[in-house]
Amino acid sequence: MAFEQHTIERTPGSNRPALQDRCIIGVLVAVANGAGGGAGQSVTTAVAGLRLPAAYDVIVTPNQDAVAYVTSKTLTGFSVVLNPRLAANTLAAGTFDVLIVA
Repeated sequence: MAFEQHTIERTPGSNRPALQDRCIIGVLVAVANGAGGGAGQSVTTAVAGLRLPAAYDVIVTPNQDAVAYVTSKTLTGFSVVLNPRLAANTLAAGTFDVLIVA
């Protein structure tokens, strides 16, 4: 059963959300990434075509044994870099999930 939630409480000391009158949440599920070129090589995927505020946070969940980080944040997108967790592994073509909070 769906319900509307109208109250958001910030943890004392938090500097987010950047906007004082609202919290923006975006979810991107199963964003495709390419395969790595060899053992230990990273894969970078551009996520574009978004409308984002000046300050936002991105949380990435890789759907394979990888470590993710975000670079090149702009008002219209960002890049996600996946690194294999072990240097001997090669990343497979797959997906990752994204949570955007502002």
